[in-house]
Amino acid sequence: MLDIKRIREEPELIKARIRNRGGNASELIDALLKCDEKRRHLETKKQSLQGERNSKSKEIGSKKKAGEDTSEIEAEVKNIGTELKNLSDQVEEADKNQDDLLLSLPNTPHENCPVGDDENANPLIKESGEKKDHHDELENHVQIAERLGLIDFEAGSKVAGSGFAVFRGDGAKLQRSLIQFLLDQQTSKNGYTEISPPFVVARDCMIGTGQLPKFEEDMYGIENNQLFLAPTAEVPVTNLERDKILSEDDLPIKYTAYTPCFRREAGSAGTGTRGLIRMHQFDKVELVKIVHPDTSYEELESLTGDAEYILESLGLHYRRIELCTGDLGFSSAKTYDLEVWAPGQNEYLEVSSCSNFEDYQARRMKLRFKDSETGKNRFAHTLNGSGTALPRLYVALLETYQKADGSIEIPTALRPYFGSDLIKNTET
Repeated sequence: MLDIKRIREEPELIKARIRNRGGNASELIDALLKCDEKRRHLETKKQSLQGERNSKSKEIGSKKKAGEDTSEIEAEVKNIGTELKNLSDQVEEADKNQDDLLLSLPNTPHENCPVGDDENANPLIKESGEKKDHHDELENHVQIAERLGLIDFEAGSKVAGSGFAVFRGDGAKLQRSLIQFLLDQQTSKNGYTEISPPFVVARDCMIGTGQLPKFEEDMYGIENNQLFLAPTAEVPVTNLERDKILSEDDLPIKYTAYTPCFRREAGSAGTGTRGLIRMHQFDKVELVKIVHPDTSYEELESLTGDAEYILESLGLHYRRIELCTGDLGFSSAKTYDLEVWAPGQNEYLEVSSCSNFEDYQARRMKLRFKDSETGKNRFAHTLNGSGTALPRLYVALLETYQKADGSIEIPTALRPYFGSDLIKNTET
């Protein structure tokens, strides 16, 4: 969440930054400031009454020692206690109202984030790798997967409904090989510590990383929405450090984790489209960093490079774009998207979003570190990115490495995991 002190000091700047995202938060911020003023007034009054009660309680003690009557002053203390209880309830209500308003505000874009309305304003940062041209003879991943018996989309729908798939034989083996490959590259090559987290997360964890309350309808909730199927490993992994005060020497923390991810994507166009492009359940290897605020943008470049390393290792053509203000995610201050080329689709597919949330998530999670120079507690900065998501990576691999004889070549880096250099065409 945003810092209420910052909102208090720079309300017009915050309003302008959020307008750049395509939202108008003026009324919300005005309501927040009004609530904050009321809360602080109530808190001041409460503290004054507490001081008065303490003073009168001491007076009662002195009078009793002197053998004097204290009934009148005791009645005053009792009335103060009643008033304090009422004030405490009002302060608690104002605190909750303020938190609810703060949770409704998105993060502010970084000052250097390109301003734009939507994805059409996203600047291209780089391209890498050889781009395989699309032509009529190329098959898309659905045609390949069904012809080779790699994925059974009908079985997925039969078992769980649209947006689910069953991987079979070499298809399941390729999926498993990719997960192992991704984890090994990020741990052995890029220095991340592997985490195997629960696939179910508590409501507080979802609030901590910004999925709630904004996107509740897109999530798979259980136990009256007090637990959720993890929409991304970002949630359980980042929350490992929730409610902690870290040593500055602990930073940066670098975690990687595999989880299946579950998203309803309520109302999303194309959710039921056949194939792997948009799924309700998909596998992903996530990268999470918890870093010092002074180095978080250097760490974002490094994290994005770690995700790019995967695509380069697999010999895939991709591009990096920077998201403009109007295309940023709710919690992000700056984001790079990595889009891999899928020649059978004749389009780029997003396989990773690498984001710096600055202290937005850390404030929600009370994730701090002790500054070695000042001795004061400061909020850490959190970052995450996919390293990478599996479905669209899988699509790009099948479509890029399809051969004229109908078989699929396995990229060199993946062969030790898959155990072969080819998925053979059994029809030939």
